Amino acid sequence: HNGYWYITKYELGKEYPIYTRKKDHLSAQEELLLDCNVLAENYEYFSLGGFSVSPDNTLCVFSTDTVSRRQYTLHVKNIITGALLTDRIENTTGSASWAADNKTFFYTSKNENTLRSEAIYRHKLGDVNEDVKIYEELDETFNAYVFKTKSKKYIVIGSSSTLTTEYSIFPADQPEATPVVFSPRTRGLEYDLNHYGDHFYILTNKDEAINFKVMKVNESNTHMSHWEDFIPHRPKVLLEDITIFKNYYILSERRHGLSCIQIVPWDTTIPPHYLPFDNETYTAYVGTNPDFDSEILRFGYNSMTTPASVYDYNMATRSKELLKQQEVLGGNFKEDNYASQRVWATAKDGVKVPISLVYRKDTPLDGSSPLLQYGYGSYGHTSDPYFSTVRLSLLDRGFVYAIAHIRGGEYLGRPWYDDGKLLSKRNTFTDFIACSEFLISEKFTAAKGLFAYGGSAGGLLMGAVMNMAPHLYKGIIASVPFVDVVTTMLDSSIPLTTGEYDEWGNPNEENYYNYMMSYSPYDNVKPQDYPNTLVITGYHDSQVQYWEPAKWVAKLRDLKTDHNILLFNTNMDAGHSGASGRFEALKEVAKEYAFILDLAQKI
Repeated sequence: HNGYWYITKYELGKEYPIYTRKKDHLSAQEELLLDCNVLAENYEYFSLGGFSVSPDNTLCVFSTDTVSRRQYTLHVKNIITGALLTDRIENTTGSASWAADNKTFFYTSKNENTLRSEAIYRHKLGDVNEDVKIYEELDETFNAYVFKTKSKKYIVIGSSSTLTTEYSIFPADQPEATPVVFSPRTRGLEYDLNHYGDHFYILTNKDEAINFKVMKVNESNTHMSHWEDFIPHRPKVLLEDITIFKNYYILSERRHGLSCIQIVPWDTTIPPHYLPFDNETYTAYVGTNPDFDSEILRFGYNSMTTPASVYDYNMATRSKELLKQQEVLGGNFKEDNYASQRVWATAKDGVKVPISLVYRKDTPLDGSSPLLQYGYGSYGHTSDPYFSTVRLSLLDRGFVYAIAHIRGGEYLGRPWYDDGKLLSKRNTFTDFIACSEFLISEKFTAAKGLFAYGGSAGGLLMGAVMNMAPHLYKGIIASVPFVDVVTTMLDSSIPLTTGEYDEWGNPNEENYYNYMMSYSPYDNVKPQDYPNTLVITGYHDSQVQYWEPAKWVAKLRDLKTDHNILLFNTNMDAGHSGASGRFEALKEVAKEYAFILDLAQKI
């Protein structure tokens, strides 16, 4: 990138990464950018929000969070001398975008109470008190952000809610220019921007393109009335992203739930082609490709049986090179020892719901094996099949592992998401239950050996299925669970609430209030037997405040009629993402697995 190779590495026994770079060639002398182990000294929690190098390669803006509230402090480092500048900006989202002058950058500040990303500032190196607010998002259901186009020509200010997007732009070489609205916001219109030549290429759902299409517009007049189709909408193909190079553009697609990467030359005399993938339980994605003038596409691949792999693909010669594959410690891992498959359960309303499975080939599939079922199903987030080294610990002990691709995610396209939110949210829960019933009926496990896991909105899922079908599960892990839905969504002063109305609904409206009350885990706890349960939260959680799971556990303890285990664990040094160090994070997984394995021994 801009003449340098950038490297992330870990040293033996250290918790955090070290970032370095080398000029021109990988054989060149290594320059230290950031050693997160040094930055994390004296803190129980540490997170690097990101770093951005100035166009002349001499300065680096980086950000740190030492509390786990996702309120990052920006710092500036002179890479050449190693010295920190006096510039220090608190309460930001953690990212920064440089103007072309090497002395100005732009950042996003947060509301200190709601943690909403609400304003964009211009900072010139020097006195932070002279920073200029260049944009403020006044609609409390929107969040603001800023970035630079890959072409490096424009600074882009974005503002988005669940259903609506708006951008403003100005030239990166004119940092004091007034941002110009790209096209005024229209409720329900979503779009993303890519710049190439004298055009913008727009990934959008305009004109009821529910699975998105690409349009283009000349940079001289970007109003929506001038947009024209470039890649038409395809009802059975979800278009997730477009990545632009000088000679190619790359389409990230999802067909029948499977990730596809299509390479398309700008030269229309050369036919497009897809990267070949050969199973149904994999994840493929376009990696970081900052170099615009390149024939090489960096992409990632893994499957439920194949460790995470990074490839360079020559788009001209169609040859690929494996750069790195995740190392599985212990030396005993053999991919051929494991099997994976995709199966389909039938939901309550007759809809087919896909499930990705992985297990050792010698694991009995006769109903006698324990199974851990994972689900999320919110915000259109797709839970792709992926490889996990820590999961091997369960598989090698005879577990089957399942990912339920339930509605509320986008595994089967945007309609799959729309059918699992707002007044259709209960589909998420009934889908998960239907998957559990299918796995039992097909003898992948039995109710006495079925465990479920979900975190955050997936923790809401756990709470809902515990109320609706507690008899199906031997044990459940709910991590940082969003379980007091109605109370939280009625309180606009806490983080996330106002931006969530388009996902869950606004309970100030009677129909949404009543619907939320019908599934909110806390509000539906009742006297009945519940599964063995482990509830995990973080004291500094910025997304789901710790008191939500605390009061939920208290109500469960008061009303449940069984003698099963109910454990509540609060990490006093972490937030929504758990422990920050790589070894501390493994200890958290070990705790969860210990809970499951102890119960599995009693099946």
